[in-house]
Amino acid sequence: MSDTHAQTVPFVRDTMLPSAAPPVRESGAIRWLRTNLFSGPVNTVLTLLGALIIWFLVSTFWDWFAHSVWNASSLNECRAIIAATWGEDARGACFAVIRERWNQYVFGFYPVELYWRPTMTFGLLMVALAPVLFSASLSIRRVVLGITAVVTLWAMVVLGAPAGWLIFAAVVLVAGLVVSERNISWMLPFSLVYPLLGVWFLWGGTLWGPIFVLVGPLLGWLAWRALSRVSPMLATVVAILVTVLFWLVLAGDAARDAEALLPLSIDAVRSDRFGGFLLSLTIGVAGIALSLPLGIVLALARQSDMFLIKSLAVIFIEFIRGVPLITLLFVASLLLNYFLPPGTNFDIILRVIIMVTIFAAAYMAEVIRGGLAALPKGQYEAADALGLDYWKAQRLIVLPQALKISIPGIVSTFIGMFKDTTLVTFVGLYDPLKSMSDAVRANVEWKGIYWEPFIFVGAIFFLICFGMSRYSMYLERRLQRDHR
Repeated sequence: MSDTHAQTVPFVRDTMLPSAAPPVRESGAIRWLRTNLFSGPVNTVLTLLGALIIWFLVSTFWDWFAHSVWNASSLNECRAIIAATWGEDARGACFAVIRERWNQYVFGFYPVELYWRPTMTFGLLMVALAPVLFSASLSIRRVVLGITAVVTLWAMVVLGAPAGWLIFAAVVLVAGLVVSERNISWMLPFSLVYPLLGVWFLWGGTLWGPIFVLVGPLLGWLAWRALSRVSPMLATVVAILVTVLFWLVLAGDAARDAEALLPLSIDAVRSDRFGGFLLSLTIGVAGIALSLPLGIVLALARQSDMFLIKSLAVIFIEFIRGVPLITLLFVASLLLNYFLPPGTNFDIILRVIIMVTIFAAAYMAEVIRGGLAALPKGQYEAADALGLDYWKAQRLIVLPQALKISIPGIVSTFIGMFKDTTLVTFVGLYDPLKSMSDAVRANVEWKGIYWEPFIFVGAIFFLICFGMSRYSMYLERRLQRDHR
């Protein structure tokens, strides 16, 4: 090769150079700060403004939190401790009110000797929810059910639960752990029975009442099986009528007769003894469990081709969405009794649950309708091509995709409804935010306390709502199938 040719042929390396470290400004914490906080003039200004706001809040309220007192029997004692410790001019929070009156904020006026019953009820709730919320992950099921079992049994022991009920709770919790390891679907029968057991545990009375409430749908199902081959629509209508008529006409008398023959009852607790977070959780859990299926039915009805069904769904949804929740609660509290037969005892909490449910269901229907509208037309055509009828197409193809799309809106509705349970104070129930705080301040020992109860209640609400939000985000990631 000539010298001239050698100078014109480019050099090609046949070995790899060792990898060099990235520039300092493009890695680690510096890169994160540049990307998220100082990516441009506007972002930089907003970051500095946010830092100033945080500094102002911390500098303003730090002393108040730092000088807090957790062990005192009255507000005056709190102030005396603060003055003796940090000086006469010092100001501090008196969180001792939470330590002294936590039972009222949690259980309201529920009998002290029966605190173990709501504790057991909501502990078993996690077992009932496991097949629904945690069916996809064995590890999460183990953690949730294990922690639930330990905390529930410990709390029942501390609260003085009878040995028999302690053994019952231990058997159910341990059985839930064992069964979830084998086949999670085996836990579904307990999930179906739990609502009736939960009502019995909370309110007490005879067990025959929940048993005969369960008999109603069973009779309705038998009627549906007998008429389904004649006409599915007629079978559905008859099944509903049979169930409702049994509940209204026969269930009460049958429960009383059965109780006289074989007593199965525990101490009854009136609804006016409920309060605090026990009341909010009872209304919230019931509203969430009932509003979702009702919202699905309303969304499907609004998209129906049948004029009458669609019109009724539209009227219901638009009317409920156009009326404030507080108005519905006043209707449940005051006006509903005028339309009931004389002497009818319609439980106030049940009335509130009904109104909260239909209010949330109206919003839920529109959220789910948005998910249905987001599905491509080809999904419906594919269901038709497979020869599926309407309900099979909805159950197997349409609704699973629509509900996945609607998860953020559904959870937002749940969170809003749970926070709205504090509005029951306007119908005479003791919500944890206002009514219970007013009841605590009515005691001369805590007269003048203000911010501390609101901070405590707000923190609990935040933890519950934040937990629901995080679970929805996990569920979205779990159900993601678009490979992004």
